[in-house]
Amino acid sequence: MARRENPEINAGSMADIAFLLLIFFLVTTTMNVDSGVSKKLSEKPPEDYVPPVIKEKNIFEVNINRDNDLLVEGDRMEIKDLKEAAMAFIDNGGGEGKIDEGVKTGPCTYCQGEKSESSSDHPNKAIISVQSDRGTEYGTYLRVQNELIKAYSELRNRLSKERYGIPFPELEEAYKDDRSNTELKKKVEDIKKSYPEIISDAEPTSN
Repeated sequence: MARRENPEINAGSMADIAFLLLIFFLVTTTMNVDSGVSKKLSEKPPEDYVPPVIKEKNIFEVNINRDNDLLVEGDRMEIKDLKEAAMAFIDNGGGEGKIDEGVKTGPCTYCQGEKSESSSDHPNKAIISVQSDRGTEYGTYLRVQNELIKAYSELRNRLSKERYGIPFPELEEAYKDDRSNTELKKKVEDIKKSYPEIISDAEPTSN
């Protein structure tokens, strides 16, 4: 009796299938992207530059130690409370419009803060100073920065709705879609100048 041979399997298309699967996984796989904070570095000042004298009350000190504890103006604070504290400082408007610190600024007519003499004079003078430790976790640093940015965002949004009847993100988006619109440009610049984002990063400590 003749021996029956098993039929061979045609593997000629296996390379094509493997190639298609490779393309499929490359297209559908998501890549983890490191999060970060967008910062614009200041230009190097001229040699004869003399920094202005800044009142201590116009500086809002935020410190993060190596144990990721948050200290605001020397007092312990939870990160979830930082935004409200920063808004109160920025929006205080305690100045009377004198020429001070080399800047001529009238009283803040749009501020809704307590106008305390012990807090910031004007949003244009309010500086938030963030200092971390070299042992601080990067995630904690990002959360702190995020809360501070939220504080400015809410203040800008409130003022934009009061002056122009539109939330600030929508105003910015409208200007991005129509860069030639000078009216939109003036409105966006007006809100940003009213609440300029002044966040300074101090040299990290190594305690």
